[in-house]
Amino acid sequence: MQEITGGADQRLKELGINLPAPPEPFGMYAEAVQTGALLFLSGMLPTEGRSATFIGRVGAELDVEAGRKAARLAAFNVLAVARQHLGSLDRVTRVVRLSVSVATSGDVRDQPRVADGASELLQEVFGKEKNPSRMVYGVASLPLGVPVELEVIFEVGP
Repeated sequence: MQEITGGADQRLKELGINLPAPPEPFGMYAEAVQTGALLFLSGMLPTEGRSATFIGRVGAELDVEAGRKAARLAAFNVLAVARQHLGSLDRVTRVVRLSVSVATSGDVRDQPRVADGASELLQEVFGKEKNPSRMVYGVASLPLGVPVELEVIFEVGP
């Protein structure tokens, strides 16, 4: 991984990434809440618009690679919501925490590999030095039947 020299918005351009429109909430909650220097994002799903792109559990209907792709898509939604709230991803000074819930069949033990799909995108955009702490959970089901849900905390500057 090369060192990140520009800001996150520039890095997105260099990577050829066009973020999607931020997803609308699927319930009565705020997608982003900032208190002081911390920005908390609600659970982000692998959706495009109002549609779930991946449906199923890893180890049952989906394999680990599909789970990784779902996690990466959910991370795109994380970035889209953060940029909408902050105006620019350049305001992110640190990715503090990444929590990943992975819907799996009972015998799956590869949840960390699935979560890497999200971690890799965040590292590509913000750099390895801003890698977050991470917690990965294996769960029975998630909203809309998706395989992955991300919760992220960013530290932000002015």
